[in-house]
Amino acid sequence: MLQAVNILLLVFLVVCAVVVARTKDLLSAVIIFGAYSMVMSIIWQQLHSPDIAITEAAIGAGATSLLFLAAISRTRRHEE
Repeated sequence: MLQAVNILLLVFLVVCAVVVARTKDLLSAVIIFGAYSMVMSIIWQQLHSPDIAITEAAIGAGATSLLFLAAISRTRRHEE
């Protein structure tokens, strides 16, 4: 059962990475990137690395997403 959950999480990571690379809407890309970071922190927790999981959640999903949102608010949202 746990093996299936890990495989599902890894597939979700690959899908998120492809979607972020192909999307034109920057806000959507930031939201998907935040989801990617949160799933990555869950995977780190499954690998028994809680310190890396907390760091990934705080910096990857938290601080980086806020910085990207601040940058988007000062520019245009859609890429041309």
